[in-house]
Amino acid sequence: MAQVEMIMPKMGESVAEATIIKWAKKEGDRIEADETVLEIATDKVDSEVPSPAAGILIKRLFQEGDVVQVGKVIALIGSEMPSAEITPVETSSAQDASTLAEAHVAVAAQTASNDTIERMSASGKFYSPLVRSIAQQEGISMGELDGLAGTGKDGRVTKNDILAYLPNRKNTPTTVSSTPASNPIVVEAPKVTPVAEPAKAAPAIQAPTVSVGAGDEIIEMDRMRKLISEHMVMSKHVSPHVTSFVEADVTNIVQWRDKIKGEFEKREKEKLTFTPIFIEAVAKAIKDYPMVNVSVDGTKIIVRKNINIGMAAALPTGNLIVPVIRNADQKNLVGLTKSVNDLANRARNNKLSPDEIQGGTFTISNVGTFGNVMGTPIINQPQVAILATGAIRKKPAVIETPQGDVIAIRHFMFLSLSYDHRVVDGALGGSFLRRIGDYLEQFDSNRGI
Repeated sequence: MAQVEMIMPKMGESVAEATIIKWAKKEGDRIEADETVLEIATDKVDSEVPSPAAGILIKRLFQEGDVVQVGKVIALIGSEMPSAEITPVETSSAQDASTLAEAHVAVAAQTASNDTIERMSASGKFYSPLVRSIAQQEGISMGELDGLAGTGKDGRVTKNDILAYLPNRKNTPTTVSSTPASNPIVVEAPKVTPVAEPAKAAPAIQAPTVSVGAGDEIIEMDRMRKLISEHMVMSKHVSPHVTSFVEADVTNIVQWRDKIKGEFEKREKEKLTFTPIFIEAVAKAIKDYPMVNVSVDGTKIIVRKNINIGMAAALPTGNLIVPVIRNADQKNLVGLTKSVNDLANRARNNKLSPDEIQGGTFTISNVGTFGNVMGTPIINQPQVAILATGAIRKKPAVIETPQGDVIAIRHFMFLSLSYDHRVVDGALGGSFLRRIGDYLEQFDSNRGI
């Protein structure tokens, strides 16, 4: 019987593995070519994997929740149901499982710890196979690993994080039984300060005990909400946040858009929103103040060459995702509009690729969409600043004219900039924010499209 191997697809240049979150088909189900067989997830992006051929799903080689390397065979598709005998692929798979089990036994025998390092901790942290292997070889417990502050995507603990932690850990007194097979008891040294070992500060923060009353409903966070939660807490822990505010008169922009949007949509087949105009102003201001377009690596400041602006987009589930417009300073308003609309539409339909939510150097969050006049956004690590744009509202304002001051109805909005005070001080943050406001206020109302 002819069989087709279904392979874990490559979801982006920087993506090496994906998690199976749901099988849409059961073994024995008939499937058509390009019909969805399963759903996978990489960080914040969920994707559907279509069948490469029509036939019957003979075998699912992984379970929901399994993390699978890109290029691995995840399922077998054939023209008819398989016989009871094991196929060569299944035998190979069983041999691989046996070899893997033997490797785990060997690791356990070499270490003094029998503590199992799970792929996903109780707090929702994900650990790669390499990190789990190093932890087991070094006798690091699950609780100890949970206390590490990761520098990877969404706060994940990376190989470099755990290797950097080991020298400090070895300076911590431990009490170990003389029997090699017994579990080591790790005692945290009281003299180790947060400066010497910053990872030890995390366990000291205890969430409050929450009581559940009669009639209360308990809802488990979905995978994306857990990632967002962890990322936000990590950002506030890593960066000392400061927020500055300015109010900008955007009357020229409102009037220009009202005048031009019909013609724009007719010619470009795109709706013109305020977001591309905000992104254009931010890109100009970043070129004036490049030290806002940086990241921090220990005591090093990395000045980014490209201006890649992320725009926070709300999903139908209520979660947020941040697709990135790359080289935003090199696009005109038409190009920015097309990019914004395309990314926003595909974000709502869960069609973004992993590469399209990575590599941002600055983020904009439009809180005005929800009727909010201002906000204090949390920095999207490893960036150092994020802008919140508030709702545009009419206000009476004093206008200076050659004939004297007059009161007129104008359109105003608040701009809020949260920035990392380790590298962006008040002068830089305030000047940069004011420059964005100036570009918006000086918008040419006679501009063409």
